[in-house]
Amino acid sequence: MLEQIELDRGLRLGLDELGFDTPTDVQLQVIPAALEGHDLRVSAETGSGKTLAYLLPGAQRILAQPIDPQAGALMVILVPTRELARQVLKNCRDLIQKTPLSAQAITGGADFKYQKALLRKNPEIIIATPGRLLEHCEKGSADLSALRTLVLDEADRMLDLGFRDEVLKVAGFCGEQRQVILLSATLKHKGLGGVAREIMDNPRSIAVGEVRQPHSSIHHQRILADSQEHKDKLLVALMEQGGFTRALVFANKRINAQRLAGLLKHHGLRCGCLHGELTTEERKHVLAQLRDSKIDILCASDVAARGLDVKDIDLVVNYDVPHKGDDYLHRTGRTGRAGASGLAISLVSASEWNLMVSIQRYLNLEFEQRALPGLKARYSGPKKTKGSGKAAGSKKKRSKSPADKAKSRARNQKSKGKRGASKSVSSDGFAPLMKKKPKT
Repeated sequence: MLEQIELDRGLRLGLDELGFDTPTDVQLQVIPAALEGHDLRVSAETGSGKTLAYLLPGAQRILAQPIDPQAGALMVILVPTRELARQVLKNCRDLIQKTPLSAQAITGGADFKYQKALLRKNPEIIIATPGRLLEHCEKGSADLSALRTLVLDEADRMLDLGFRDEVLKVAGFCGEQRQVILLSATLKHKGLGGVAREIMDNPRSIAVGEVRQPHSSIHHQRILADSQEHKDKLLVALMEQGGFTRALVFANKRINAQRLAGLLKHHGLRCGCLHGELTTEERKHVLAQLRDSKIDILCASDVAARGLDVKDIDLVVNYDVPHKGDDYLHRTGRTGRAGASGLAISLVSASEWNLMVSIQRYLNLEFEQRALPGLKARYSGPKKTKGSGKAAGSKKKRSKSPADKAKSRARNQKSKGKRGASKSVSSDGFAPLMKKKPKT
C-alpha cells in the first residue's frame, strides 16, 4: 500500500530504519484518508499501530509544502498522560530522523521556562498534554495559528480525566484550516460526539475491529482468592515461578501498588512502582529501568494502563479486578502487542466475582479457571448464580409495609388508661354487655 503513496524520501528512509514492512489494518485505512485531508474519527485497539497511522500522514502533509521556519507548530498531538507523550515523541523522532523536521514534548511536571526555550526553536511537531499546552498558548509562548493537523490521541481517556474544556480551548488557538484526527478505544464514549461537533468538519468514521473486542493474541485466566493475604501469596508465587520476560501488576489504588512493590522486593524480586504521584523524572527513571531490564516487574495504578509501550511485556496480573471492561482492555493491552502472545491473569475474591462476570459479558469472553499448587482457594465461586452468572443474594424476609402495621397516633397513646379510652372487645362470648347507642 505504501509503495503506491507518494511519500517524502526522508520518511521512507525513516520507515526503513524502523524495519517497517507490512502495514496493520488501522494503518491501511487511516493513512490514505488522512493524506486526503479528511477529518477522521478512528477507533482501534491498543497495540494496533495507530500511532504511526497518524504520524506518517501528518509529517507528509508538512513536508509536501514549503515550511516557514517562523510559522510555529504545524502538527499538534494531544495525549492524556506524560507516559504516552514520551512514547509518541520517541516514535515520532524515529520516523522523522532523516527529515528536516523536529519534535518536542510539552507536558505538565516539567520546567515551564525550559519548555518556553524549546518552543522558541519552533519545532514543527508538538506532542503535549492539554493543560500545559493551553498554558503556553495563553501566555503567548506557543503559536498554533498555522497548524495543519491536530490529533487527539486516546480522546476518551482525556475526557475521562476532565480535559474537555482544555482540549476545546487549545483547538480555539489553532488555525481554521487544520485537519482534526480523533482516536479512541471506542467511538461510543458519551462525550466524544459533543467534542467532534465543536471542532471537526464532517468527519469520517473508521472502526478497526469490533468495539469491546478483546485482544486476539492474549490468553485470559482467573485465580480465585480468599483474602488479601491469600492474594499476596498468589502474587509472590506467580512472580517467583517466572516464565516471563517482563510483567505488569495492576492495583486499583496507588497505595496498594506501592505496598505490592514493597512486598515483591521483600521476596528478592526486581520490582518497581509507577503511579500518578511520581514526578516526571521519577517516572522516566522507573520506565528506563524496565526497558533496560534492571527490573522485571512493574506494579502500577491505572495511570500506566494507557500509553505504556515497553517491548516483551508478556504477563499482566490484575491484583485488583478493574471496575470497567474498558479498563480491563487497556490494562491487558500492554501485552500481546503487534501480534506477540501474552497472558493476563486476574486474582478474584468473592467480593469481586460479579465485577469479573460483568467484564466477561462485556467483552464476550470466558476466563480460564486456574489454581496454583498448594494455594488453592477455599472459595470456589458463589453457591447460587443468576442467569447472568453473577452471584445470587439470599432472599430476605419481607418486612411489613407501614400500611400493614397498626397506626399509632400520639393522641391514642395519651388516652391510654383513661376512662373512655377504646377497649378491645373479645369475641369469645365472655365480654361484658355493651349498651347500644341510641339511634338518632
